[in-house]
Amino acid sequence: MEERHAQFLRLFLSSERELFRTVAALVPAIEDAEEIVQQTAIALWEKFDLYDPQRPFTPFACGFATNVARQWIASRRRWNSVLERNLADELLRRRDQLRPLMDARLRNLDDCLQKLPDDQRRILDRFYFRRTPIDAIAAEVGRSIDAVYKSLQRIRHALRDCIERASHEDPAQT
Repeated sequence: MEERHAQFLRLFLSSERELFRTVAALVPAIEDAEEIVQQTAIALWEKFDLYDPQRPFTPFACGFATNVARQWIASRRRWNSVLERNLADELLRRRDQLRPLMDARLRNLDDCLQKLPDDQRRILDRFYFRRTPIDAIAAEVGRSIDAVYKSLQRIRHALRDCIERASHEDPAQT
């Protein structure tokens, strides 16, 4: 059982980013996407016996994630129109079409993040990844809340410009 559990964890963790991206294309809030990915992990573990190890795990897992997201959408009355109008299918189709471009932009983002000064990367990390409240970040860096918001805005613009430059340098991304 431990070997099977370890195999599942390896496969799931290697696919988790793609699962999140699939779900995030369907639901509007990061918190909802995170919850759906957690529900997907549970469903995948419960149905892991159905997985054929001769096939790639990520598409299998993304299918589960799509179904869990559809169930989540269906359980929220205001989101029913997304399902009724087949918008979820269209969003997934368009996401698949844009995947090569988005993958390239994510690689560029990683490169651009590495070019930022350490203090700017720390602010981004605390705000976006650790979800530290802005007032706590301001206290940590010894600046006003407004100054931290302005810094985030400048950092986002710098990253966007860096990504755009890298995209124009690689004709395969246009």
